[in-house]
Amino acid sequence: METPLSKAWMRNKAEISFVPVRPDDYPLLERWMRRPHWRQWWGEPAVELGYIRAMVGGRDSTKPFIFRVGGRALGYIQYWSVGDAIRDAHDNDAPWLSDLPSDAIGVDLSIGVESELSKGIGSAVLSAFLRKLAREGYRCIVIDPDETNHRAIRAYEKAGFVAFGRHVGNDGVALLMRLPPDRKAELAR
Repeated sequence: METPLSKAWMRNKAEISFVPVRPDDYPLLERWMRRPHWRQWWGEPAVELGYIRAMVGGRDSTKPFIFRVGGRALGYIQYWSVGDAIRDAHDNDAPWLSDLPSDAIGVDLSIGVESELSKGIGSAVLSAFLRKLAREGYRCIVIDPDETNHRAIRAYEKAGFVAFGRHVGNDGVALLMRLPPDRKAELAR
Protein backbone atom coordinates (compact mmCIF):
# COMPACT_ATOMS: atom_id res chain seq x y z
CA MET A 1 0.00 0.00 0.00
CA GLU A 2 1.38 3.39 -0.96
CA THR A 3 1.31 6.10 1.66
CA PRO A 4 -0.08 9.42 0.41
CA LEU A 5 2.18 12.45 0.64
CA SER A 6 1.00 15.23 2.87
CA LYS A 7 0.67 18.74 1.53
CA ALA A 8 3.70 19.46 3.71
CA TRP A 9 5.86 18.37 0.78
CA MET A 10 4.95 21.64 -0.95
CA ARG A 11 5.46 23.80 2.12
CA ASN A 12 8.80 22.12 2.78
CA LYS A 13 9.75 22.13 -0.90
CA ALA A 14 10.50 18.43 -0.90
CA GLU A 15 13.15 17.55 -3.40
CA ILE A 16 11.89 16.71 -6.87
CA SER A 17 14.27 14.59 -8.92
CA PHE A 18 14.29 12.96 -12.32
CA VAL A 19 15.91 9.57 -12.74
CA PRO A 20 16.37 8.11 -16.23
CA VAL A 21 14.21 5.03 -16.72
CA ARG A 22 16.12 1.74 -16.47
CA PRO A 23 14.92 -1.77 -17.28
CA ASP A 24 14.36 -2.51 -13.59
CA ASP A 25 11.70 0.29 -13.62
CA TYR A 26 9.52 -1.59 -16.13
CA PRO A 27 7.44 -3.49 -13.53
CA LEU A 28 6.63 -0.24 -11.69
CA LEU A 29 5.72 1.51 -14.94
CA GLU A 30 3.53 -1.39 -15.99
CA ARG A 31 1.66 -1.28 -12.65
CA TRP A 32 1.06 2.44 -13.10
CA MET A 33 0.00 2.01 -16.73
CA ARG A 34 -2.68 -0.50 -15.74
CA ARG A 35 -4.39 1.93 -13.35
CA PRO A 36 -7.64 3.50 -14.59
CA HIS A 37 -6.50 7.12 -14.19
CA TRP A 38 -3.51 6.36 -16.45
CA ARG A 39 -5.36 4.19 -18.97
CA GLN A 40 -7.85 6.99 -19.58
CA TRP A 41 -5.18 9.10 -21.32
CA TRP A 42 -2.50 6.66 -22.49
CA GLY A 43 -2.58 3.62 -24.75
CA GLU A 44 -2.43 -0.08 -23.97
CA PRO A 45 0.16 -0.79 -21.27
CA ALA A 46 2.06 -3.39 -23.35
CA VAL A 47 2.33 -0.97 -26.28
CA GLU A 48 3.32 2.01 -24.12
CA LEU A 49 5.91 -0.05 -22.27
CA GLY A 50 7.27 -1.18 -25.65
CA TYR A 51 7.80 2.46 -26.58
CA ILE A 52 9.66 3.08 -23.33
CA ARG A 53 11.82 -0.01 -23.90
CA ALA A 54 12.75 1.43 -27.31
CA MET A 55 13.67 4.74 -25.64
CA VAL A 56 15.81 3.06 -22.99
CA GLY A 57 17.42 0.87 -25.67
CA GLY A 58 18.33 3.92 -27.77
CA ARG A 59 15.99 3.08 -30.66
CA ASP A 60 13.88 6.19 -29.95
CA SER A 61 15.34 9.60 -29.10
CA THR A 62 12.66 10.36 -26.47
CA LYS A 63 14.16 10.75 -22.98
CA PRO A 64 12.11 8.93 -20.29
CA PHE A 65 12.34 9.59 -16.54
CA ILE A 66 10.76 8.44 -13.30
CA PHE A 67 10.08 11.47 -11.16
CA ARG A 68 10.53 11.33 -7.43
CA VAL A 69 9.16 13.68 -4.81
CA GLY A 70 10.83 13.51 -1.42
CA GLY A 71 12.56 10.32 -2.55
CA ARG A 72 9.32 8.54 -3.56
CA ALA A 73 8.72 7.42 -7.13
CA LEU A 74 5.42 9.07 -8.04
CA GLY A 75 5.25 9.19 -11.82
CA TYR A 76 6.68 9.27 -15.29
CA ILE A 77 7.83 12.20 -17.44
CA GLN A 78 9.50 12.33 -20.85
CA TYR A 79 10.64 14.80 -23.45
CA TRP A 80 10.82 14.27 -27.17
CA SER A 81 12.28 16.11 -30.15
CA VAL A 82 9.90 17.77 -32.59
CA GLY A 83 12.56 17.50 -35.32
CA ASP A 84 12.87 13.75 -34.76
CA ALA A 85 9.08 13.37 -34.74
CA ILE A 86 8.90 15.14 -38.10
CA ARG A 87 11.80 13.08 -39.49
CA ASP A 88 10.08 9.87 -38.34
CA ALA A 89 6.81 11.00 -40.04
CA HIS A 90 4.86 11.47 -36.79
CA ASP A 91 3.72 14.78 -38.25
CA ASN A 92 1.38 12.78 -40.50
CA ASP A 93 -0.72 12.27 -37.34
CA ALA A 94 0.16 15.68 -35.89
CA PRO A 95 0.69 18.14 -38.75
CA TRP A 96 0.93 21.04 -36.26
CA LEU A 97 4.45 19.84 -35.45
CA SER A 98 5.63 21.25 -38.80
CA ASP A 99 4.74 24.75 -37.58
CA LEU A 100 7.26 24.49 -34.71
CA PRO A 101 11.02 25.00 -34.81
CA SER A 102 12.81 21.70 -35.44
CA ASP A 103 14.72 22.12 -32.16
CA ALA A 104 11.48 22.35 -30.14
CA ILE A 105 10.69 19.62 -27.64
CA GLY A 106 7.46 18.16 -26.35
CA VAL A 107 6.81 16.95 -22.82
CA ASP A 108 4.45 14.24 -21.52
CA LEU A 109 3.86 13.16 -17.94
CA SER A 110 1.58 11.13 -15.74
CA ILE A 111 1.33 10.71 -12.00
CA GLY A 112 1.48 7.00 -11.30
CA VAL A 113 0.00 7.03 -7.82
CA GLU A 114 -3.70 7.89 -8.07
CA SER A 115 -3.93 9.08 -4.46
CA GLU A 116 -1.49 11.87 -5.35
CA LEU A 117 -3.70 13.44 -8.04
CA SER A 118 -5.06 16.96 -7.54
CA LYS A 119 -2.48 17.91 -4.90
CA GLY A 120 -0.33 20.26 -6.98
CA ILE A 121 2.30 17.61 -7.61
CA GLY A 122 1.88 17.60 -11.39
CA SER A 123 2.43 21.34 -11.77
CA ALA A 124 5.33 21.33 -9.27
CA VAL A 125 7.04 18.42 -11.03
CA LEU A 126 6.44 19.96 -14.45
CA SER A 127 7.83 23.32 -13.29
CA ALA A 128 10.97 21.61 -11.96
CA PHE A 129 11.36 19.65 -15.21
CA LEU A 130 10.89 22.83 -17.27
CA ARG A 131 13.60 24.53 -15.18
CA LYS A 132 15.94 21.65 -16.01
CA LEU A 133 15.09 21.84 -19.74
CA ALA A 134 15.39 25.65 -19.85
CA ARG A 135 18.82 25.48 -18.21
CA GLU A 136 19.83 22.89 -20.81
CA GLY A 137 19.00 25.50 -23.48
CA TYR A 138 15.72 24.30 -24.95
CA ARG A 139 13.93 27.36 -26.27
CA CYS A 140 10.56 26.02 -27.44
CA ILE A 141 8.70 23.57 -25.21
CA VAL A 142 5.22 22.25 -26.00
CA ILE A 143 2.69 19.90 -24.48
CA ASP A 144 -0.49 18.53 -26.07
CA PRO A 145 -3.05 17.15 -23.60
CA ASP A 146 -6.42 15.82 -24.64
CA GLU A 147 -8.70 18.85 -24.43
CA THR A 148 -11.03 16.97 -22.09
CA ASN A 149 -8.24 16.28 -19.56
CA HIS A 150 -9.07 19.33 -17.46
CA ARG A 151 -6.94 18.26 -14.49
CA ALA A 152 -3.81 18.08 -16.67
CA ILE A 153 -4.59 21.35 -18.44
CA ARG A 154 -4.92 23.16 -15.09
CA ALA A 155 -1.56 21.72 -13.97
CA TYR A 156 0.09 22.76 -17.24
CA GLU A 157 -1.33 26.27 -16.97
CA LYS A 158 -0.01 26.53 -13.39
CA ALA A 159 3.42 25.54 -14.72
CA GLY A 160 3.20 28.39 -17.24
CA PHE A 161 1.93 26.81 -20.47
CA VAL A 162 -0.57 28.70 -22.62
CA ALA A 163 -2.84 27.30 -25.32
CA PHE A 164 -2.08 28.19 -28.91
CA GLY A 165 -4.37 25.87 -30.86
CA ARG A 166 -6.22 22.59 -31.16
CA HIS A 167 -5.64 19.50 -33.25
CA VAL A 168 -8.32 17.00 -34.16
CA GLY A 169 -6.68 13.60 -34.51
CA ASN A 170 -7.56 9.92 -34.53
CA ASP A 171 -7.43 9.77 -30.71
CA GLY A 172 -9.50 12.89 -30.00
CA VAL A 173 -8.77 16.59 -29.80
CA ALA A 174 -5.45 17.78 -28.43
CA LEU A 175 -5.09 21.20 -26.86
CA LEU A 176 -1.77 22.57 -28.11
CA MET A 177 0.14 24.44 -25.42
CA ARG A 178 3.52 26.14 -25.38
CA LEU A 179 5.72 27.68 -22.76
CA PRO A 180 5.94 31.42 -23.51
CA PRO A 181 9.43 32.95 -23.85
CA ASP A 182 9.05 35.09 -20.71
CA ARG A 183 8.22 32.01 -18.60
CA LYS A 184 11.14 30.09 -20.12
CA ALA A 185 13.52 32.94 -19.33
CA GLU A 186 12.21 33.06 -15.76
CA LEU A 187 12.78 29.31 -15.37
CA ALA A 188 16.31 29.46 -16.80
CA ARG A 189 17.48 31.77 -13.98
